[in-house]
Amino acid sequence: MSLVEQYARAHIVTGADAPEEERDAVPVRLRYDPEADPRAVRVGLPGTHEWTFSRSLLEQGLRAPAGSGDVRVWPCGRVQAVVEFHSDQGVSVVQFETKALLRFLRRTYLAGAPVRG
Repeated sequence: MSLVEQYARAHIVTGADAPEEERDAVPVRLRYDPEADPRAVRVGLPGTHEWTFSRSLLEQGLRAPAGSGDVRVWPCGRVQAVVEFHSDQGVSVVQFETKALLRFLRRTYLAGAPVRG
């Protein structure tokens, strides 16, 4: 089993008064380390800490609204998904292209598959 790390472009959803550069897509790091926790994924936002939550929550949230603890995931139209992170500092709402998250999930399942020789 091996580490999966993928960068995806995402939009940090903010108020209408946000500066132009904050409305552009930013790189978000997606990580899966089956040796550390085979049931968890990590999402690293720019300038903040890394969020760890259930891989199944991410998968469920791509089909229908799902949430657990401080993380919520839901589909947004046909091609986008939203991940919402709650902390003492506030709420971060991040909008991804669904295909990037699906590609990441597919890679996580392949990483956990036994190697056939």
